[in-house]
Amino acid sequence: QVQLVESGGGAVQAGGSLKLSCAASGGTFSIYAMNWFRQAPGKEREFVAAIGRSTRTYYADSVKGRFTISRDNAKKTVSLQMNSLKPEDTAVYYCASRVDGVVYIDYRMDYWGKGTLVTVSS
Repeated sequence: QVQLVESGGGAVQAGGSLKLSCAASGGTFSIYAMNWFRQAPGKEREFVAAIGRSTRTYYADSVKGRFTISRDNAKKTVSLQMNSLKPEDTAVYYCASRVDGVVYIDYRMDYWGKGTLVTVSS
C-alpha cells in the first residue's frame, strides 16, 4: 500500500510562485511514475505534469515553461515548482503514482493523495 501526502498549497497573487511537494510512504518509490493533476471548481480533473523513473518529464501545454516537476528518490518525494502563476491555475492539486513505472497522462494511476489547494488571485 502506498500513501501519498501533498503539501505546499496556499494563496498567492498572479505572477507569484509556489512549490508543492508530495511525500510517499510504502513501496519502492524509485520505480514509480509520479504525476500531478489538478481540479478546478466545477471542472474535471486534468493532467498537469509527470515524471518517470528515468526522470523524463511531461507537461500539459497549459503549464509548459512555467511548472517544473522533479523527484528525490532518497527522500521519496516529488515536487512541482510553479512559477508565473495565473488565476486559471487555481485548483486542488493531486499527486498520484503508478507502481509499474509507466507514465500515463490520464487517470490510470494506482494511488492518489488527498490534494492541496492552490488559489491564485488577480
